[in-house]
Amino acid sequence: MFTRDYHLRRTKMIVYQLAMILCVCSESVGTAALSDYLDQQDEIQGSHPGIYVYNNDFIGAASYNIFVGIAVAFIFGGAFFFDLFWPERHESRSVRLAWKICAVIVSVMMLSSALTMTIVTATGSAHIHGTDPATARAFWADASKKPSLKYRTNPRALASTVLAWPGWMATVASTVILFLSQRHDDQYGPKSGYGRRLEDGAIDTEDKRVPS
Repeated sequence: MFTRDYHLRRTKMIVYQLAMILCVCSESVGTAALSDYLDQQDEIQGSHPGIYVYNNDFIGAASYNIFVGIAVAFIFGGAFFFDLFWPERHESRSVRLAWKICAVIVSVMMLSSALTMTIVTATGSAHIHGTDPATARAFWADASKKPSLKYRTNPRALASTVLAWPGWMATVASTVILFLSQRHDDQYGPKSGYGRRLEDGAIDTEDKRVPS
């Protein structure tokens, strides 16, 4: 996996995985928070007709974050496995352009998701409509799941938001690496300078070991 024979091989293996892991962790924790709010909403509204629990802002933000996390994992997960198993594959110009476009798109999407999660979590709050505040608090206390009404005090919502930002940074870094890797491939092929010298016999086989 971490061979020196291919250009930016080790960097891609690390950074692509970081982008996938951080974004998927963000959307996974966000899914747990979203599920709690949906269960709370269903229970309160089902038990008390005429009562409405508003948490649509967080549900929308978390749902979008799930979609974006999956998109990042799909693009850079694909890039990771293609580079891992078929580093010397041939791709048409249209395919190589598609990789770049998709990488830029998911980077922008991840930024928008991180911003949305940050704004909604920092400023938003669930509300119970259709009754007075005291009764609303009683309904909330009686529910089996009690996610915090203020999103910023919900640990899962907060963790999802925090993870989204390093996930975005890793996604941008992965996009830059993908561009640099393709530019190198266009000029020299997938092999690194070390790999080309090794292939030409300019480096002794004993030098293949990575220095400690």
